[in-house]
Amino acid sequence: MLSKSQARTFFLGGTVVTFLIFIGLTIYSMAPSNDQSNHQNITEQVIKGKHIWETNNCMGCHAILGEGGYYAPELTKVIDRKGAPMVKAILQSPIPWAPNGRKMVAYEMSDEDAEAMVEYLKWIGEIDLNGFERIVSPLAKDKIKD
Repeated sequence: MLSKSQARTFFLGGTVVTFLIFIGLTIYSMAPSNDQSNHQNITEQVIKGKHIWETNNCMGCHAILGEGGYYAPELTKVIDRKGAPMVKAILQSPIPWAPNGRKMVAYEMSDEDAEAMVEYLKWIGEIDLNGFERIVSPLAKDKIKD
C-alpha cells in the first residue's frame, strides 16, 4: 500500500511521462517525412472536382476514406477498380446508372466537369492508406488475396 505522498508522486510522475510521450508522438506525426496527405498533387482540376463532389451531395450516397453514405459504393480507389474512362462515362451518361438495382442520378456532366471529378477521384486514390484499402467491405472478405 502506498502512502499519500508516494501515491501523489506516482500519479504526478505517470502524468509527466504520459504527457512527454504524447508530445513526442505528436511531433513525430507532424514531421514532414510522415506526411501522407498527397497535398503536393492538388491541382485546380482536383479543387474543381471536390467542389462538384460537394455541390452534388455525392457523399450522401458514396463514401470516400470511410466518410459519407453507404448506399452506394465506396469511391476511395474507384479509378483503380473501374478505370477513368468508365467513371467518366457514368458521370456523363444521360441514363441513370443502376448497378445491383441501386439507381444513381444521371448527372449528364460536361466533359470538363467529368474530367475534374475523375482528377479528384484519382487524387483521392493516391493517398497513402497504410494498407487499409485491401478490405473495401466486410462482405468482400472472400475476395481478399494474401
